[in-house]
Amino acid sequence: MTLKWLAVVVATVSVTLWVTGNTVTLVVDGGQLPLLVNLFALITAGTAVVLAVVAELHERLNNRISALTEFLVARLNEIEHHTGDRNTGFVEGYLLSHGQEAAVVPFGRRGRGAAER
Repeated sequence: MTLKWLAVVVATVSVTLWVTGNTVTLVVDGGQLPLLVNLFALITAGTAVVLAVVAELHERLNNRISALTEFLVARLNEIEHHTGDRNTGFVEGYLLSHGQEAAVVPFGRRGRGAAER
């Protein structure tokens, strides 16, 4: 059972016990449950409701992030598919136009100005 539904069950049970306890006490004794019991039941129900709302928001956010991630992956794959072909053709054309002696030459080390000369 997920956290959201567990929190909903806890809140429902807590409110039900609070209402039932106060109703039975009112009918039998004409009073109410002790303040500590009432506060505990209401605080438990309130905390469970807040936890259920936060869990629902977290689930929605997670679903949106997953959908956005899938969209970005699909878009990046599409971009890679189109640009990969162009770059491959460019490099092959460059190498064919310069013959076998064409090589990749790294840039020389950059100097620090007039002090190295």
